[in-house]
Amino acid sequence: MAKSHVGVEITEESVRAVEVSGERSPQVVACGEVPLPPDAAHDSEVLDQGAVAFAIQQLWRTAGIKAKSATLGIASRRVLVREHSTAAMAPDLLRQALPFQVQDLLPVPVAQAVLDYYPTSQEGGQLHGLLVAAVADTVEAMIASFARAKIRIDGVDLAAFGLARAAARVVPAGVVAAINIGDHTTQIVILRDGIPDFVRITPVDLETSAVRRRAAQMVAPSGAGDGTFAVAGSDTGSSDDDLTGTAGIVARGALRVDAGVRPVHDLIGRMRSTLAFYLNRPEAAPIQQVLLSGAGSAVDGVASGLAAAVEVPVHTLSLQNVLPVRGTDPGGELALDLVPTAGLALGKDR
Repeated sequence: MAKSHVGVEITEESVRAVEVSGERSPQVVACGEVPLPPDAAHDSEVLDQGAVAFAIQQLWRTAGIKAKSATLGIASRRVLVREHSTAAMAPDLLRQALPFQVQDLLPVPVAQAVLDYYPTSQEGGQLHGLLVAAVADTVEAMIASFARAKIRIDGVDLAAFGLARAAARVVPAGVVAAINIGDHTTQIVILRDGIPDFVRITPVDLETSAVRRRAAQMVAPSGAGDGTFAVAGSDTGSSDDDLTGTAGIVARGALRVDAGVRPVHDLIGRMRSTLAFYLNRPEAAPIQQVLLSGAGSAVDGVASGLAAAVEVPVHTLSLQNVLPVRGTDPGGELALDLVPTAGLALGKDR
């Protein structure tokens, strides 16, 4: 049997993975997620290696994942993705030259960054592509958590590139906007004939099912039926800890108490503005359709609101649309969340 491949992601709420067969026509052979305790991680950032490693072990056991190595996807507001052009050269020479070329573009010293470059096109002797930079300590802490769970990370990839691979399997031609709306992070990728041309990663907190479950662990009743809540361990006498706001967007670790739609409208406006920014670039081609994935796309008003705001078809993309699944299909928000994770398992050459 051909070797299988695993894509993994660490989010604030969970660790999730997809194992894909190594056959010519790949299939999902195992997948799942395990919740993380509060304060164990943020999106693509480990705070408690022991807790995360334990969750990874649980995930491998409960999902029935056989492979002992994986490709790790990163997606957080601390990851820099920007266009970069350079002289065309051999890949090994480019890896050597890249730190010197981009050192003035990074928010951290180049020695403290993990760099990658995704070529998208070449014109004569000029190579165009996407520069990716992540904080080395953050990536190393994630890899160390997997090592503690006896899982080897054999590659680190931008989760948005996994999203792009997944979307390209569904719509291989034309100009497509693939948008993954997570619990706390939204990734927007514009593809031209299956190749990423534009990437944006933006923080946004949505009240998904996973966030509500987390909030239920952290929030306890306070007062005698006065409708207020207190976060465990907080000083309830401080007005700074009042939990107010609008349903749909939540603060980290907090459960929103009131109900409203303005934050969802703000998210839709942000996505629409990002698409408009791309379309205003020189030589940009019209976007033909939008593919939505991630648990946040299931929040009331998000998908319908975006469909009303843009003049192109908007479709929902779940794991089953990307690859056939052996055994029981994951359902609900998990199937939406696993789209970029499956793309990580597919890898650059699969």
